[in-house]
Amino acid sequence: KMEEFLNLTQLKTSLKEAILLDYYIAGFWWAKEMNFSLIQLSGFMDLLNFTLENLSKKRMTLGDNLKELQGAMSGIRDTGSEERGDPNLFSVEQAKAIIDYLVISFFKHYKAYEYLFHRRREEPVISNE
Repeated sequence: KMEEFLNLTQLKTSLKEAILLDYYIAGFWWAKEMNFSLIQLSGFMDLLNFTLENLSKKRMTLGDNLKELQGAMSGIRDTGSEERGDPNLFSVEQAKAIIDYLVISFFKHYKAYEYLFHRRREEPVISNE
């Protein structure tokens, strides 16, 4: 279902698509284990997308992306989503857990994600064999 929702069409041959699918599925299951409500789950998935787009489309540095996340979590910045802009969407404990999760799952690997989105690579040819 996530593959369809994200419109990943080359999952079997694209390392980038496989990594993106893993990123979103891992986040989704973590949020489910946190027992987030549907609105909180949606807001969390929005935060995952927000941080990833800050890197992939806006080419933000690690520091700038962390600042944007702080603003989104506190409701200071208009990030284009009502959920992200609502400082009451998550409890303080939940917000701390979200930040911890993002640090471990995304920000610790920021250079790898930068490489994934911004370095040119030759596409290997995969045969049927």
